[in-house]
Amino acid sequence: MKSTPVEIVILHAPWRRSLKDAAKLGRQAARAALAGAGQKAERRSIAIALGDDELLQALNHRYRGKDKPTNVLSFEAGAPDRLGDIALSLPTLKREAKEQGKTLQAHFRHLVVHGTLHLLGFDHEKPRLAERMEALERQILAGLGVADPYDIADRNSDSSPPKKSPRSKR
Repeated sequence: MKSTPVEIVILHAPWRRSLKDAAKLGRQAARAALAGAGQKAERRSIAIALGDDELLQALNHRYRGKDKPTNVLSFEAGAPDRLGDIALSLPTLKREAKEQGKTLQAHFRHLVVHGTLHLLGFDHEKPRLAERMEALERQILAGLGVADPYDIADRNSDSSPPKKSPRSKR
């Protein structure tokens, strides 16, 4: 089976220094999320934009009415051959990873999985939906070798958890 096309677009040059393997990790995480959710989207592409706080703040303000940067945003596509787009902010990811005691690599993979699940219609606005989405994230991330991002006990592993679940939206 042909794998899902995942295009990585670097819009903020520091990504190249901070996470040299971002393209490879992003593709792996997005495809793992699709597989983990039981989706066969090989004909539907995903684009992942690697930006900064200014870009994510502008997108967050325009599409969600929130005039502040965020870590990840997902946008469903209106075209049948495209699943959607994901945008991430390097400064926010770096700050969060440091605050949460996890590697940038692990946090990046988590948020790509999170964003991809949003493209597939998963949400976390209600507790029951959040439990379902977070359980699937844990399962997918475990398959990638990333520790449970929601478990405080995993603080010293590859991907330590935040005190609260990241609640970014599409």
